[in-house]
Amino acid sequence: MLSKVHHIAIICSDYEKSKNFYTQFLGLSIINESYRAERASYKLDLALNGDYIIELFSFPNPPKRTSRPEACGLRHLAFQVGSIEEMVTHCIQNNIEAEPIRIDEITGKKFTFISDPDNLPIEFYEY
Repeated sequence: MLSKVHHIAIICSDYEKSKNFYTQFLGLSIINESYRAERASYKLDLALNGDYIIELFSFPNPPKRTSRPEACGLRHLAFQVGSIEEMVTHCIQNNIEAEPIRIDEITGKKFTFISDPDNLPIEFYEY
């Protein structure tokens, strides 16, 4: 019955900082941006290669994430990349700390993690 993931919703604490991270650093494109005055909330719809993937919300005073990354619930977002080394270089050039590159013991593929502005774990996985 399911055909694909429609989108992932993320609530951020600093809208401009997160907007910059997801659009400028990760390179996602903006489909739509709106401000909902009744909620004092921005909603930013983002796409990767033309596919709608993320709804970025801002809300006044959202609660903090409980722990990273082993709390119950969403563990992390993962993006497929062609080269982990190139992605880590991109992180370094943008003053974003990447964890040491690891090898997936099941697939033999390289991967690493960074954090978004709200400490949400972001994984880059080499194909």
